[in-house]
Formats: sequence, structure tokens, C-alpha cells
Amino acid sequence: MKDGLLTDRQKEVLRYRKQGMTQQQIADIIHTSKANVCTIEKSAMENIRRAKETLEFLYTLDATHLCTIEAGMDLLDVAPFIYREAENIGIKVKYDTISLINKLREATPERFRARHVRDAIEVYINDEGDLYFG
Repeated sequence: MKDGLLTDRQKEVLRYRKQGMTQQQIADIIHTSKANVCTIEKSAMENIRRAKETLEFLYTLDATHLCTIEAGMDLLDVAPFIYREAENIGIKVKYDTISLINKLREATPERFRARHVRDAIEVYINDEGDLYFG
């Protein structure tokens, strides 16, 4: 039975992968082919990506576009940049520098290589100083 956006089989495969198992090991456990496990995992990750995009949209509905973090920017320069932009519109960011960087990296891990931004990141802020990244 499907609960949310992931099937029970997708959840099972993701749990095994989280434990460090290979696709072949999972295939042996659930009595299917490695190719099928690959397809299940790929579908699960796509569903997660789409759900994340939907949530990002929802969160930004009551937020204002703050700025764009450009590709190539050093992560250590991002927090001061965001603080300046927020100050310009009169909103105080509710995160200290470390928390802000952690929040950014957790929200968009695929957009970083070491300390540098790989792809542009849109930054949104609401009236309470919460930040959202798209």
C-alpha cells in the first residue's frame, strides 16, 4: 500500500541503501533483480525530489525573494551576503552564520562542491527571518 509519495517497496529499498547495502544485496534479500532495485531506487529519489520542490514552492508563497547566490561564490562569503541583503529590506535573519550555512547545505547539498556554489541558488525570506532556498 502506498503511504505518501513512496511505495512500501521504495521505502524498503531506501532503508537498505541507508544501511549501506549494495543494490545486488538488496535484490537478493527482496528476491528481485539488481536492475529492478535500481529502478525502484531511481523512482523513489525522483518522488522525493518532486516532493521537495513542492514544499519549496509552498514555503516561498509567504516569503520574499531576497537574493540569488551565484555559481562560483565561496560559501564563507554567502552568509555576510545574505545578511546584507536582508538588512536592505529591513528583516533580521534568524540564523547565526554556522546555522545559516548548515541550513543552506542541508537544503541544497547537490549545489555545492567543497566550499563553492556549483549552481545558482535563489534565497527567499519571510517576515520572521526564516530562509528558504530554491
